[in-house]
Amino acid sequence: MHPAVERLTELVAPSGPRRSRDWPAVERALGTALPTDYRQLVETYGGGVFDETIWLLDPACPDDDYELLAQATERAETLKKLWEVEPRPAQLQESGTEVLPWAYIEGTGAMLYWLVKPGQEPDEWTVMFNEGRGPLWEHHNTQCASFLLAVLTGRAETNYFPALPADQHQFDSNDEILG
Repeated sequence: MHPAVERLTELVAPSGPRRSRDWPAVERALGTALPTDYRQLVETYGGGVFDETIWLLDPACPDDDYELLAQATERAETLKKLWEVEPRPAQLQESGTEVLPWAYIEGTGAMLYWLVKPGQEPDEWTVMFNEGRGPLWEHHNTQCASFLLAVLTGRAETNYFPALPADQHQFDSNDEILG
């Protein structure tokens, strides 16, 4: 198991059994493989929200707001329109570089993305944070599970999670929240 995912399970107990996904079908639909740590996060926790703040997108979620494929399509369309009037972040200037969402920040419109560069393997993808209702983008040179762990433990170098770290951590699964 990825070390950050293993540490997360010590910090935040998963609710319920492991959840397998049809990763080949998901990856075909996205047109790309996905990082190992993300697949392990989803199989360990399923979709849901960490500390009432970070929603992990899940390809099996029945609600499009929290479903990986629906959000990938929606974000690509939204960003395409945005970049017709605003410049792309410096990290996205290289031809063929794009972002792919993996988490949503509750109540803010902010998103966490993978920075996907041509020729990179998914396990080399790093994290981009976008505040959602403004032009700020942050690049974090780490994988998604490591970034999530850093935010939950207060070690992330960002000002965008003021309520974290929480005194006690929790994970609420989509099954519990969405029924």
